[in-house]
Amino acid sequence: MDVTYNARAFYGGTSGPNHGSPRGLLDVPGWASLSKGQAVQAVQVSAFPELYDRWEPQASAIVDALSGIAPAPACTDAPAASSGVVSVEGLSQIRQDILRFTKMGLGGAYVWGGTAFKAWDCSGFVQWIYRQAGIELPRVEQWRVGTMTDNPQIGDLVVQNPQGPYNWGHVGIYAGNGMMYSALNPSAGTLMHPIDWNPGTAYFDLIG
Repeated sequence: MDVTYNARAFYGGTSGPNHGSPRGLLDVPGWASLSKGQAVQAVQVSAFPELYDRWEPQASAIVDALSGIAPAPACTDAPAASSGVVSVEGLSQIRQDILRFTKMGLGGAYVWGGTAFKAWDCSGFVQWIYRQAGIELPRVEQWRVGTMTDNPQIGDLVVQNPQGPYNWGHVGIYAGNGMMYSALNPSAGTLMHPIDWNPGTAYFDLIG
C-alpha cells in the first residue's frame, strides 16, 4: 500500500527494493523496445495480459495531462458490458438455438479449465453452448472445425488474442453490432461485451 515502494519495485533496476527478484521493468532485457502492454506484462505476469492494452489510451492521456503536454480530457463513461437484446429475425433455427443457449449462460463464473454449466472458461462456455444445440466441438481450438469468415453471423465464433499462426487465446460467440458473448475472465465472468475489448479478432463459421 506504499505508493513510493510500488513505483520503485515496478521499475526495479540496481536501486530497486527487490534487487531483481521479482524483477522490475529495468531488469527486463530489451524493455525499451516493448509495447507498453508487453512491458507491463513482463513485470506483472498477469493471467490476462491482453487487458493492459485496453487502458493504454486512457493512461497515456492522464500522463500527458499531468505533464502539461495536453489538456485534461473530459470524463466519459468507460465502455460497459451490455445485456442488450439481440434480434433473432432472419436467423436459422440452429442459430436461434445457439443464441438461446448462449443467453442461458450469462452470469456464469469463469473457472480456468472448467466445462460445467456456469463454471467454465471461454472454450468451455462455447463447447457447452454448441453441445446443447446438437453440435459437438473439441475442448479447445474449436475454430479448427470451422471456416474463417469476414461476414460473421450471430452464433459464429469470435477468436481473439493471437498467440501464434492460426492460434488464439480467447473465444466467444458473435452477437452482432460489435458485440460478443464470452466467459471473459474471473473478475468479469460470462457476459455480453464489446468485441474491441480484446485485440486480434477473427471470425469462424461452424454452421455453414
